[in-house]
Amino acid sequence: MALRKMIRVGEKTSPWIKRQLKEAGLKAEDIKCKEDLAKLPYTTKDTLRENYPFGLLACPLDKVVRFHASSGTTGKSTVVYYTQEDINVWSGLMARVLKTTGLTNKDIMQIIYNYGFFTGGFGFHYGAEKLGVSVIPSGSGNTKKQLEIMKDFNTTSFTSTPSYALHLAEVAKEMGMDPDKDLKLRQGVFGGEPWSEAIRKQIEKSFGIDAYDNYGLSEMCGPGIACECEQKDGLHFWEDYFILEVIDPKTGEVLPEGEKGELVFTPLWKEAMPLLRYRTRDISRIIVDECECGLPFRKIERITGRSDDMLIIRGVNIFPSQIEEVISMHPAFKGHYQIVVEKKGFMDSITINMEVTEKLFSGSLSDLLKVQRELEESLRSTFFIKADVKLVEEGSMPRSVGKAQRVIDLRGVKK
Repeated sequence: MALRKMIRVGEKTSPWIKRQLKEAGLKAEDIKCKEDLAKLPYTTKDTLRENYPFGLLACPLDKVVRFHASSGTTGKSTVVYYTQEDINVWSGLMARVLKTTGLTNKDIMQIIYNYGFFTGGFGFHYGAEKLGVSVIPSGSGNTKKQLEIMKDFNTTSFTSTPSYALHLAEVAKEMGMDPDKDLKLRQGVFGGEPWSEAIRKQIEKSFGIDAYDNYGLSEMCGPGIACECEQKDGLHFWEDYFILEVIDPKTGEVLPEGEKGELVFTPLWKEAMPLLRYRTRDISRIIVDECECGLPFRKIERITGRSDDMLIIRGVNIFPSQIEEVISMHPAFKGHYQIVVEKKGFMDSITINMEVTEKLFSGSLSDLLKVQRELEESLRSTFFIKADVKLVEEGSMPRSVGKAQRVIDLRGVKK
């Protein structure tokens, strides 16, 4: 069994796993099945920070061929190491992702992700090449140039964050380009941030493509853990390479299959940095029904948010993605918004800044107020709290080539 083999090897090679087993009063042979994992403590992002840079290394340093790391903007970076075999397995996982979303060796994929410490660019690059897809490693930024490349090289697929895909469509319009007619795109694979079905439909309509969600985690391998098939109803996760548990984010208790909670992964394949029970903070659930596509792997729901991103407003727990689901139902929604939370007196207040088209913004005041009232009523009836909506001009909110900053929490900021 892959789990038992990984634990036995980890006990010998990884000081961290050896310490986890010792603290739990266990030996490798005591972990015989997935249920036995519950006897072990969790690994968290703090674990990685506390062991920076080489504390989780489970092989000689000269076997490491790659380092990836987080930016470390909130403290020490989280560093992940790879042997050549780790890179080979990761490439295979990503090739499986791209094949599942319909790519073949006849496609040309443009990768609009950073190629630095961030794992996204490299993950898609190696997976596409392994599948035989032609790769355009255009990297991030320079939006007009990205569109020129798409047109000149007959790009058939691209990958980026969903919010940047929307920005690409906006800039294409400014350039007098109709992506649906002027480009050869047929599909795209997106991730890096939660996105709603409304955002998917907007991307698909703008480019005339099929848009697929994929899920990854820097601490595992970046992208390559799960992806959607043509059904676009949940993401198949690769059970032959990862053990998945779903836990109550507050108590840490393992939940019954099908219940929503925090995803916890144990990779079965990593040489340089094996991890046990890594808490992702991502919220989802296992879908118990079989998929019509015929893949032998179960699915998880699209990520609804992170447990540490949850907003508590006047005692009500809300995820930013839930707010997006509500406002995206309105025809005035164009994909760009921000949630501002602040303290007014002793009370928390929440304001949603949402872009609307230039035509609506410059139209009659009564039309603008009508949209504002409709959105505020939808939010109130859904969450039972008062939320203010501020409609702003199209293009006035910041755009990013990376993850969009959806939430600005000012409650701890001194004025």
